[in-house]
Amino acid sequence: MAVGVLLITHPGIGTALLAVAQRLLARLPLKATAFEVPFDADPDALLPAASAALRSVEGDAGVLVLTDLYGATPSNLAARVARLGTPVRRVSGLSLPMLLRVMNYPELGLQDMPAVAAAGARTGVIHDEA
Repeated sequence: MAVGVLLITHPGIGTALLAVAQRLLARLPLKATAFEVPFDADPDALLPAASAALRSVEGDAGVLVLTDLYGATPSNLAARVARLGTPVRRVSGLSLPMLLRVMNYPELGLQDMPAVAAAGARTGVIHDEA
């Protein structure tokens, strides 16, 4: 059973993070895609396309939705997509360390993925004294 990964972000973020992750890992072990929300977009108008993006990565175990900024339009759209019936867990604060951590644990189920994502974000922040 595999979890799918959907990045719902502001323009340029999700696609770039997926491209870097694919370059670093050579192959993404989980089905993943990015859905980028234009700054002036109407969330109601985007709901069908966001739902289609969710379905495109839907795994046997559901979908982990990663957003860049809690409370912003992409995050709010992710909350609406999560109520459409597919098992979904959401995590905000998307970063490259978060995404890589998720991709390094493809065997985990949907219930465990949010903690893995959050741990990737936390351990990816280093305060260097140099």
